[in-house]
Parts: sequence; C-alpha cells; structure tokens
Amino acid sequence: MNTLQDFMISRVRAKMVELFYGNPEEMFYVREITRKTNEEINAVRRELERMLGYGMLKSEQRGNRLYYSLNPRYVFFQELQQMVAKSTGLGKKLRRFQRKLGKLKFVMFSSRFVRRLKPRQGEVDMLVVGEVVLPELEALVKVEQEALGREINYTILNEEEFEFRKTRRDPFIMDVLFSSRVMVVGSEDEFVERQIPGL
Repeated sequence: MNTLQDFMISRVRAKMVELFYGNPEEMFYVREITRKTNEEINAVRRELERMLGYGMLKSEQRGNRLYYSLNPRYVFFQELQQMVAKSTGLGKKLRRFQRKLGKLKFVMFSSRFVRRLKPRQGEVDMLVVGEVVLPELEALVKVEQEALGREINYTILNEEEFEFRKTRRDPFIMDVLFSSRVMVVGSEDEFVERQIPGL
C-alpha cells in the first residue's frame, strides 16, 4: 500500500530519488549509486530495498550485476517527477532566481523535457510567460544545456500575447495546453483558463 510515509525520507533516499528521477531512462547498479550519491553502500542497499518494496523502483539482473531503474507504474511516479523537476537543476534555479529573471507569470516544462527526451517536431521544452530579463534567463539555460549536452528549445511570451493566442486557439498554444507538462512557476488552473474578452 502506498502512503505518504513513502515521502518521509532520509537524506540518502532524497539523493537517490534525485539521481533516478534526474536520469529517468537510466539503470544503475549499487556501486554506481554509492559513487553518484557519495553515500555508504549499506545505507544505499537499505534504501534500495525500501524503494523496491514501495514499487518506486524495479530491478533487473544483467550478467553478474543487479540493475535498478524507475518503475513508471509507481502510483506517485508523476508527482515525484514534478517535485524533482521543480527542486533540482533548471527548475530549482528558475525558482531561486525568480526575482532577477523579471516578472514571471508561468514557467512550464514539457513532460518530455523532464524525462530527458528530445522534443518532438514543433514542440518546446520550456514555455515562459511574463516580463523576462532575457540575459539572466539565457545564462541559466546555457548552464543547463551544457549539463544536458543538448540545446533547450524554449519560447518566451508576455502575458497579453499568451492570453490573446489562447483566445484565438493558436495551434502552438493549443499543443502546449493539451500536452502533459510540469508547472515550475504559476498555477496550472490559471495557465489553462481561457480569459473572456471584455471582462
């Protein structure tokens, strides 16, 4: 049974959740996890056992090594993915430096970006809505691009343009609204809500 106790976590589990959700398509063996988290092997083994028990991870034997990876069927998979996206990497920096970046109304990551997958044709990794200090945002994105080893495809709109394109059912905005995403800044409900002109 999955409960909130799954999230009352130790420092070791926090690091492991960050490692697995930061690399959602990867598989890791025990010594690799201890190296990447810089934690004791016994503590890592204990947490692996718990995370397997909760259904958070799955394991697979390959040769003489047992590999661990995320279980996408875990009941809180999506919620944890969102939490990690907001509290690490670019998501963490966007939230931490929000004031320096201008007046951000919304920042959303596509689910593919969160899962470390390249965007599909015409899709963005990140949409930023608001008054943005462009050099500050570009500097943060550049650091993340170097860490990921690929370009981040993003679009910036001011609030008026975003709302106008929503009311006009602009194809790009409709794609964004109907795709799965992680809200890093702003409310999901407000993001999808259609403004009624004249009110």
